[in-house]
Amino acid sequence: MLRPGTSLTKQKKKAAATAKVGPGRKAEAQKPDLQDFLNKCDYVGAITLLEFERRSGENRDHLLMWLAFSYFHNGDYQKAIDTYDEAAKKSDDHNIPVYKACCLYALTQYQEAEDEAQKAPESSLKTRLLFHTAHKRNDESAMMQHHQALTDSREDQLGLAAIQYLRSHFQEATDIYKRLLVDDREHWALNVYIAFCYYKLDYYDVALEILQTYLAQYPDSITAVNLKACSHYQLYNGKAAEAELKVLQQASNSSNIFQDHDLLQHNLVVFRNGENAIQVLPPLLDII
Repeated sequence: MLRPGTSLTKQKKKAAATAKVGPGRKAEAQKPDLQDFLNKCDYVGAITLLEFERRSGENRDHLLMWLAFSYFHNGDYQKAIDTYDEAAKKSDDHNIPVYKACCLYALTQYQEAEDEAQKAPESSLKTRLLFHTAHKRNDESAMMQHHQALTDSREDQLGLAAIQYLRSHFQEATDIYKRLLVDDREHWALNVYIAFCYYKLDYYDVALEILQTYLAQYPDSITAVNLKACSHYQLYNGKAAEAELKVLQQASNSSNIFQDHDLLQHNLVVFRNGENAIQVLPPLLDII
């Protein structure tokens, strides 16, 4: 799940339709495949495809559910809620309330998220969601209740590690992430989570070393590159940190990626010793 309240979304280039050519025939556009977009985490591409199918009346199983899913992962939480509401009128999926609750949580509407989740049947996702809303409401009793309901599944343990991190128990979070990494060495994102913990523990050089494993797979990751830049800021200076962010601009199809992402805007102000702070920071007060 994205950081609650963030406007940070995945910037992916839309996949171009590939040409399918037979002998003596003109090239014809091949329709993109939804699963390909999802495998690449290209949610902009998935949304584009699904919206086209919806407008053209194409018949895809669970089209609205996939569309809401894609909106959520692209950071368009209100659109995801609206789409889930539309899907609920045509589907008997009783888990829709907990999916909506995840959207409300991302919009920092924690009480509303909890109320919506209570409408759904018991599930591991519901337990994790209520565990996190209890933390946001500082309800220690509810947290203990939901903590005891967690299992050893990867998803539940990731949820527990996130709570440990949010409570500044960075070593405990690291221990969970490392155990999960032993079970699945190719769960690359765990390296980023461990690097965040080491960063918080002031081991910036260790964070950089671990982060490199993820960046070797996803060199254009905004989250990972930003953490690398922050580590360089702590080890060296703002100029070195800002230089690390240039890879994002070079890889982006946006004219100015730094204006598109709140976290990058904030950190550029820090790296530049407060330059443009009056213009940049006030709009970010309710986000960062």
